[in-house]
Amino acid sequence: MMRPLLCAALLLLPFTAANALAQPARQSGEPYELVRALQAVQDGIANGDTAAHGSHIALIRQIGEKFLAADPGVWSNAQNSQAAVIYLLSGGAPQIVRKLPRDKMNVDERLFNGALAYVEGRQEEARELLKDVGPRTLSSGLGGQVALVQGALFARSEASLAIERLDDARLLLPGTLVEEAALRREILLVGQAEDFDKFEFLALAYIRHYRNSIYAGDFWQRFSSGLTQSSLALDDRRFARIAALLEQIDRASRLKLYLVIARAAMVRGQLAVTRLAGERALTLSADASADRERAHFFRGAARALANEYDGGLAELKAVDRSKLPERDVPLLNATVQLALDIRKPLPGGSATAADKPPATPARLDLASSTVTLARAQKQLGELELLTRDRRP
Repeated sequence: MMRPLLCAALLLLPFTAANALAQPARQSGEPYELVRALQAVQDGIANGDTAAHGSHIALIRQIGEKFLAADPGVWSNAQNSQAAVIYLLSGGAPQIVRKLPRDKMNVDERLFNGALAYVEGRQEEARELLKDVGPRTLSSGLGGQVALVQGALFARSEASLAIERLDDARLLLPGTLVEEAALRREILLVGQAEDFDKFEFLALAYIRHYRNSIYAGDFWQRFSSGLTQSSLALDDRRFARIAALLEQIDRASRLKLYLVIARAAMVRGQLAVTRLAGERALTLSADASADRERAHFFRGAARALANEYDGGLAELKAVDRSKLPERDVPLLNATVQLALDIRKPLPGGSATAADKPPATPARLDLASSTVTLARAQKQLGELELLTRDRRP
């Protein structure tokens, strides 16, 4: 029979890989104490502890074994019953939890069943069971876990609710793997909602607290998607703030992002951003590389179609087409043709008028109905598809 033990050493000692595995084996604490040990190890993962990452699966298995060996009476303690749910939502095996004495459990049945449905992949059932659960009405440990799950469950169907629940998760369990995971999930949703101030806030919070997380790569992938699948990066007035965020990313990823931003901005006619992103890409790319040619392409297009016609057109003509991705070649062809057509005389115009190129508009929509792009419609089929399907 399991007895209530404080297990002070278990809770206070740092959880290295050895501690993570050895402590539960030596102690026979209450289920909620064992789950606290698991949470401490997972928080180490959020802080970049690779040893914790390597050991926590074995720790989850050991805790499951102790749950099955526990006296059935321990589950009448609400703390222990809630710990079973936390264990489940922290990576615990549902087959272990299903073997626990349900008649002894002192926890809301909808919450218990909703957690099981979620980890077993029954998403619709989990949404129905958990939708009306208020995370702030639960203990912070359980409420934060439930809020994180709700954020995942409603991300596609009710993004505003998902964002609200992920905010709850961060507030209920600050400094934990739950907060780290909430930031990773929320950054993409906020990007899709085009809330730049919050997007920036979440990114800076992640950088400040979790830049060394084992899962930092996943965060930056979501950050990139949120940034490039929206209009967040297409406003030249906030470009400096975008650039400051990108400074936190490795050089190769930063270069890739600037090229994506430059292309998206050009397609949308945001020539100022096209040029800014193209110039950043130039500083990051290697000589004679494919990335350098793409950067020249985007910067040249922005110059030629804005206020540096001659220099921009020369830059476009100098681009080595053989180094461009196949999808960029038709776009380059159409851009060069458009730049040349800018200086063509209007039908019926005089030779004198032909010598004076028309003023270049500040914003030129390369995806809309200019006469030039209408003539190049076949070449720009790929471009039209891109602009029509910009968002996921």
